[in-house]
Order: sequence, then C-alpha cells, then structure tokens
Amino acid sequence: MKSEKLNIIFGPVNSRRFGKSLGIDLSPSKKQCNFDCLYCELDPAKTMGAYEDVISVEEIMNALNASLKNHQDIDALTVTANGEPTLYPHLSELMDEINKVKGSIKTLILSNSAKIAEPKVQEALLKFDSVKLSLDCATGRCLKRLDRSHEGIDVESIKEGMLSFREKFSNPLIIEILMVKTINDSDEEINALNEYLLKLKPTRIDIGTIDRPPAYKVEALSYENLREISLKFDSSLPLYIASRKKVTAKPSSYSREDILETLKKRPLTQEDIDVLFDIKSKEDFQILVNDKKIDKFDCGGYEFYVQRRDVN
Repeated sequence: MKSEKLNIIFGPVNSRRFGKSLGIDLSPSKKQCNFDCLYCELDPAKTMGAYEDVISVEEIMNALNASLKNHQDIDALTVTANGEPTLYPHLSELMDEINKVKGSIKTLILSNSAKIAEPKVQEALLKFDSVKLSLDCATGRCLKRLDRSHEGIDVESIKEGMLSFREKFSNPLIIEILMVKTINDSDEEINALNEYLLKLKPTRIDIGTIDRPPAYKVEALSYENLREISLKFDSSLPLYIASRKKVTAKPSSYSREDILETLKKRPLTQEDIDVLFDIKSKEDFQILVNDKKIDKFDCGGYEFYVQRRDVN
C-alpha cells in the first residue's frame, strides 16, 4: 500500500505534557486497533488483532527524515497510530532506525497496553526514551465496558505484562488513566487501580478525563471530580491531574494541506493554534474555516477545531 508523507507524519502538535511533538502515525490508512474505547476521538471501528494494512519501515523513515528537515525545534517524536501502534509488526526495527537519526529529540510511544505481555512488544518498547501506557481499568468487567477490547485480551495478562516490563525498563514509564463518568470512577474501580499501581510503581500516573470529541456519548468529569478521585489513591503514588502544557517554542509554518492533515489526526484548540502556527499559517487556517473545510466542536468546555469529514 502506498501512503503519502502527510498521512504518516503529522504536526507539530502541542502535547499537553511533552512539549512540541511531531507525530508518527503507523496506521495512516484507517483505524486499526484492538480496542474500541468509548472515549476515542476516532470514529468507531471493529476491533482487530493485527494490522490489515502495513506500511514499510523505509516509507516511514523517508517521511520522518523529510519532516525533520523542516522542523528543527522538536521536543519529542511521538509514535502513535489511527489505532494501536504496538500492532505494527516492524516496531522494533523501526525504532532502531529512528534512534539513528533522532539526536537529542526524545522518543515516546502512546500504547493502550493490550499487547504489553508479549516479549516482542516489550523488546520494541525498551528502545524508547519514554513509554506511556493506558490503564483505564484494573478489572475485566470495566475493560470490556469502557475499552471494548478485542476477543482474547485479558486485563490480568495486561497487568502481569506491565509488571514484567517495569522490571526491565529504567526510563520513564507513565501510566494514563482516563476517567469517564459512571464507567470507571466508582470506589470499586478506583480501589482496584490503587492496589495494582502500588505494585507497579510507575514513574508518573496521569489522571485525566475526556477533553476531545469522543466516538460515543460519554461524559467527562470536572476538575473537582478528578481532584476528589486523586485523593482516594495512596499518597505515595506519583499522581498528576492532567492539564494543558503551553509550549513556548517558535511557531511553525503550515501549508493548508498541513493544517487539514494535522486537524484530521488530532483536533486542536485555539490555544494550540496560537502556540503552534505562525502568522501566515493562522491566516490560512482562517481561510479554511471560512471555506467550511474546518469544523468546530465543544467538548467539556473546550472548543476544538477538526477537519470536516467530507473534505478530501
């Protein structure tokens, strides 16, 4: 399958916690995931256990090298996907190539943790500077209800896999818990997470809630709710209530195609746009808004811009 560069590399985007990040999408053609989370910002899709469309390491590296020439103030390379990046079958080989060219740029992967127990996946993850794993649920019932996992995925296997990986990985291991109202915010679910995280001892635990338009009709929690929940965890755990991180790096130049592709991959707030776009890019952005090629959504008090679904 042939993929265009803009489909593979997107951004830079204003990461809430990792600064100015260039995204690497390992599944640019469509959503390929072993979860169908209620809160996903991508459209609903049938879960799968392996990628159906696979792009080559060479193609990804060609796109990345071209983008790095244009963006010289990147803080992080974030490996992600329209779905789950650890389903990409050449992840370990890809990281060998990225580590040859990244210099001082930090590498990060965002994974849903479903395959963390597999030795091949752990081998690949050990090659990152930071690994961020999702753990919305510590019980099987919650995993099925909230993350809507593919058949054969077991929460106990995920938990054992995380413990095994933690013993091997000396770099930052970040756990993300995304709280959804009435789904995983009960005392029962919080107690199960607390008990497990005391065993895992991650570098940091980010507790957040829905802040982008979700795939299904689910509700976010308020900051006050998150604060109350954080107090139910053991005080020794390194909890962080997620908030937006403002980037002070020099704004970048985006073509109109760049703008649409970035918004297709990740909705942006006006604050993100103010930080990331230079003056000409902001002018082009407004033209696209006026031409109705960009839509605006409200989600939990934040307004997000996204490429219209009927724009090619």
